[in-house]
Amino acid sequence: MANKDAAFGLKPIGKVGQNRDNQGLSEYVIAASTTAAIYQNDPVSAYAAGAIQVSTTSGAILGSLNGVFYTDSSTSKPTWSNHLAAGNTATDIVGFVSDDPYERFEIQASSTLAKANVFLNANIATYVAGDSANYVSKVEIDTGAMGTTAASQLRVVGVSKDIENSELLNNTVYATNVNVVAMINNHFLKQTTGV
Repeated sequence: MANKDAAFGLKPIGKVGQNRDNQGLSEYVIAASTTAAIYQNDPVSAYAAGAIQVSTTSGAILGSLNGVFYTDSSTSKPTWSNHLAAGNTATDIVGFVSDDPYERFEIQASSTLAKANVFLNANIATYVAGDSANYVSKVEIDTGAMGTTAASQLRVVGVSKDIENSELLNNTVYATNVNVVAMINNHFLKQTTGV
């Protein structure tokens, strides 16, 4: 049975180490009328306008979006959503982000993963808009281009225990769509320069 192809972005699963894990979320501003939607578990980055946006396939990542809160401009009601629709005109949008630099995430691989590639680095694969049914990210890690580059966005630290997505092709290679455990390698909060 092959690994299930069901990407879900960067799903937080707990911090590394033995310290207390409170799964805290930080609030960040999202600019009104943002042209790109941001889905739950999409990787997000800080940008020069003092707000967050969806991460590209290179550069520092701030964390993973958990959801947004805003005052709906048509109903004037406070609204919580697991995603931000493109073109939302609310002026008070905040995104809740899992931004701890020591957070571990589960993310689906874009291709096969050699066992020897655990502890190597990679970027997110080409950005794909999230699922329109439940608004969850479809971002994957680019396991076809792994290496030791310090500027790579993510570091693979293991393979998920998910029985539907941890199948081996042979003794040395995991099948395509394996779910890996990763940490943000190029984390914005560990950078010394701003945007």
